[in-house]
Amino acid sequence: MRPLFICLTLIASFAQPALAASSTDRGEISVAQVREMLEAASTRPQARQLLVAYLAGVGETAGMLAKCSRSLNLDRDLVAAALEAGAPDASRWSQTPATPIIVADLVARAGCR
Repeated sequence: MRPLFICLTLIASFAQPALAASSTDRGEISVAQVREMLEAASTRPQARQLLVAYLAGVGETAGMLAKCSRSLNLDRDLVAAALEAGAPDASRWSQTPATPIIVADLVARAGCR
């Protein structure tokens, strides 16, 4: 879990100036935050760096937690699709943790157990 902690700490330290969406009330990275990073990544270098750090931490952590039959891979389209499927109600995005949705999708696609 250490790589994810480091990435989350990095995101927290830079997230305020770069992004407007907030964490959940429990301090978890929200679907709203990740969707904002996804949208801003193509035009804002800082948002792109945050997104890459976050997704690297999520992917590395998922890889350490599970044995998979296929390789783990993440990209912006896959993450957006996972969030759309896992959190279809936009009114709840600010209070829905993004990481469990992304990890569940990643693990399912890679045939992990």
